[in-house]
Amino acid sequence: MAKQPMLKFVQIERDMPEKRAAEVRKEDFDEIYAEYAATKAAEQSSRCSQCGVPYCQSHCPLHNNIPDWLQLTATGRLEEAYQVSQATNTFPEICGRICPQDRLCEGNCVIEQSGHGTVTIGTVEKYITDTAWDKGWVKPASPAVERSESVGIIGAGPGGLAAADMLRQAGVQVTVYDRSDRAGGLLMYGIPGFKLEKDVVQRRNDLLADGGVKFELNCAIGEDISFDDLRAKHDAVIIATGVYKSRDLAGPGSGAKGIEKAIDFLTVSNKKSFGDDVAAFTSGQMNAEGKRVVVIGGGDTAMDCVRTSIRQGATSVKCLYRRDRANMPGSQRETQNAEEEGVNFEWLSAPKGFTDYNGKVSGVMVQKMRLGQPDASGRQAPEVIEGADYVEEADLVIEALGFEPEDLPTLWNQPELPVTRWGTIKAAFTTGATDLDGVYAVGDIVRGASLVVWAIKDGRDCAEAIIRKLNAEAVVAAE
Repeated sequence: MAKQPMLKFVQIERDMPEKRAAEVRKEDFDEIYAEYAATKAAEQSSRCSQCGVPYCQSHCPLHNNIPDWLQLTATGRLEEAYQVSQATNTFPEICGRICPQDRLCEGNCVIEQSGHGTVTIGTVEKYITDTAWDKGWVKPASPAVERSESVGIIGAGPGGLAAADMLRQAGVQVTVYDRSDRAGGLLMYGIPGFKLEKDVVQRRNDLLADGGVKFELNCAIGEDISFDDLRAKHDAVIIATGVYKSRDLAGPGSGAKGIEKAIDFLTVSNKKSFGDDVAAFTSGQMNAEGKRVVVIGGGDTAMDCVRTSIRQGATSVKCLYRRDRANMPGSQRETQNAEEEGVNFEWLSAPKGFTDYNGKVSGVMVQKMRLGQPDASGRQAPEVIEGADYVEEADLVIEALGFEPEDLPTLWNQPELPVTRWGTIKAAFTTGATDLDGVYAVGDIVRGASLVVWAIKDGRDCAEAIIRKLNAEAVVAAE
């Protein structure tokens, strides 16, 4: 009888790839985890219990066939594992790196509930696809038939690129428009290299281009081309702009120099890593070197900012968050990494204003909080502790308070573009269709600030809906 290749979670413990020492990794922007060796990837995959109702799969927005590709990896069938993985996910190596697995697939692993430690799903996913790239198994789109219909996609982030990939696989002509100089959106400019090295993103961009996707970069809709012209040029248009408008604090002193938005800080840092000449970095405005840095916020963007500040050479980095550690929205894994690298967290601390010296920020006025009764979201609402205020000294303050949508109807002169009271576009979640004929929307511009994996799902679902519509129209035209 063949030896059982799975169900080894009792004999084999969870084992993540080796993590570079904090003192070493904080000196550069390289990824902090080593790659699995083939034997280790197979060993960790063999811990999967192959349960009849895989909660890992049901809690993945893409419903990836996780147990299947774990078993294939455990038995050494890596090319098949890659085929299964990419069948439901356009960018598995990216999701393997940046998805909050502790809140999604791994956080719902059955063996974790039984006390054996979750399967290292994200790391195996990364290993499978990195191996596929190395072996040459990843191929550009090569549709059997080229179609005459075209789709214009506004935004080269994960949602737009996922839609572009699926549409090209079906032979549709695709042009992606983006106002940045490189494709990738937040994958390229919002997420630091120590979480997602940029050659990983660029090789996907190159693969899409090799497969026939056209990119119009440095192209702002409403300025370089109108939305109406875009609709006239294409059979369908997908809006995948994401949400980039940063929330601000409006307390006393909020206009002082040295108070910066998280997305601007991260974009400048990533541009610098490409070797670009970035005036905001050279001038010191967006450079944390030698500064006392305070980051306000508790999400993953705040974690990106504190860890970037450490790498830029800040003398101290503190993170203020108004709730406690258990209630923060960011990944616990990222918080631990930040602490290892020297970041200090000030829990139950909320800013109420800023101090300045000659117009330059010198500190954050902080009020201490306690958690009271649950609010409408079910989380305990923070309450001010009277008389516990203090000033946290700072030379650079980074606001990482979340993002809101830009006013697209005004920017694009499209008053009929349907939006919600929050400014997001009204679109069907299953297809991305809006009330405007031939206009679709996907990702954060529909959901609000969310996860990359949800944007990928929206892009794929929208592409499938457009292909069905084009097929139906082709049938009618042929009759």
